[in-house]
Amino acid sequence: MKIIDLTHTISPDMPCFPGDESPRFESVSNYEKDGFKESLITISSHTGTHVDPPAHIFPNGRTLDSFSISQFVGKALVIDCRDVRDSIEIERVRRYGEKAILADFLLFNLGWDKRWGSENYFGDYPCISPEIIDFVKDTHKKGIGFDVISLDAIADSNLARHKALFQDTDILNFENLKNLALCGDDLFWFFALPLKLENCDGAPVRAIAFWE
Repeated sequence: MKIIDLTHTISPDMPCFPGDESPRFESVSNYEKDGFKESLITISSHTGTHVDPPAHIFPNGRTLDSFSISQFVGKALVIDCRDVRDSIEIERVRRYGEKAILADFLLFNLGWDKRWGSENYFGDYPCISPEIIDFVKDTHKKGIGFDVISLDAIADSNLARHKALFQDTDILNFENLKNLALCGDDLFWFFALPLKLENCDGAPVRAIAFWE
């Protein structure tokens, strides 16, 4: 059995989407007074390595708690985009042939996790083309994922790719993954389980790659 952690650690000084509050950890009980330690944790639903459901964008979109647990587990394929400097085009996905069709999840490796914790993490990373979004819909993926902070460019306040992905689908979007370069170019098991929060528009996940 082989497992690779694809999840960034949540901490008060971690990168957050511009405008989001940083996580806060407050002690509410301690060993000396109470005999145990307990913390109050305050975070955005889109903190760190997390998942977006359609409810993130659309008022009537599906919320995380309404998905079957199987939606967060499946076979994944990493699409290596580390040499891409502009848009990620459909030809990049087609290089992987039938594996790209069979995968439940396509995870795009831009090598951006190496910039985690620096100002460069908020730079101009490449984004996927509309043709890739069409491919994801046509092949009925469970989800897509990225090692960058958003499916859209940070400057795109219209969130055009989020809207195109979530329009009339139940496909999930995972952001801020890491270690995708360690996953190879073949199919593997992907687990990315969120907390089961009621009516939620997103949640941090513990994402892993798994080989039996």
